[in-house]
Order: sequence, then C-alpha cells, then structure tokens
Amino acid sequence: EEKLNLDDSQWEDIHVVTGALKMFFRELPEPLFPFCFFELFVEAIKTQDYQQRVQSIKKLVSQLPKPNHDTMKVLFRHLQKIIAKASENLMSTQGISIVFGPTLLWPQFDTGNMAVHMVYQNQIVELILIEYSEIFGPTDD
Repeated sequence: EEKLNLDDSQWEDIHVVTGALKMFFRELPEPLFPFCFFELFVEAIKTQDYQQRVQSIKKLVSQLPKPNHDTMKVLFRHLQKIIAKASENLMSTQGISIVFGPTLLWPQFDTGNMAVHMVYQNQIVELILIEYSEIFGPTDD
C-alpha cells in the first residue's frame, strides 16, 4: 500500500534499485520458482543433452502458476536487456545468474548442500536467460 516516489533521488543509484529488486524476491514467502519445483529444475539442469535440457526447463516453466510464470517472463526479459549492455555495465549472463540464481530459487528445507545447490541455481537462471526466446517465445521489442 506504500506509494513510492521514483523521482526521489534515492532511486538514482542503480545499486539501490537492484538491491530493492533482489530483496523483494528474496523476502517472498515462497521463491519465484516454487518450492515444489526446486528439485525438478535441478534434475532438468543435470540433463546431459543440451536440447533435451532446454526442453525440460521449458516444460517446467510452462507448468508454473500463472503469476510466477508471467513475473518470470518479465523479469528475465528485463535481465536480458541488462545483459545486452554488458560492455557498459559489466553484467554478463553468468554474472546476472550468480546474483539472481539464489534469489529466485532455493529449496524449502536446508539439506546442507548449499554450495551444490548454488551451482545448479546459477545454471538454471543462466540457461533461461540464454534460451529466453525458446522458453518464453519471441519478444515483441
């Protein structure tokens, strides 16, 4: 219900905006990739054949609840725009994946495999960024 004034000077610092975005996703009661999908995405990213891996991830994304799917589509499109300016902002696909992987998906219960999970979280986000058009369809812009 709080109204934000985006003209306020505090929003001029891109780090503040990025931090707010990450905090929003991190503080959701359930991640953007719902808990019940975590292991399914991890298993999909482990698939050896690249095209089969992409298709498995695409199928899982299509099965997400509509609000999660639609939010993911908008967020990943925005992240692609950031990556397109990597020469200016130094944010590569891999860099974005490292930043957003653990923010967008995590297991419901800590199983002590945090380092292993982090590798898969990053790989899942990176694959979706690379294969955005295949997973979500062509963009209008």
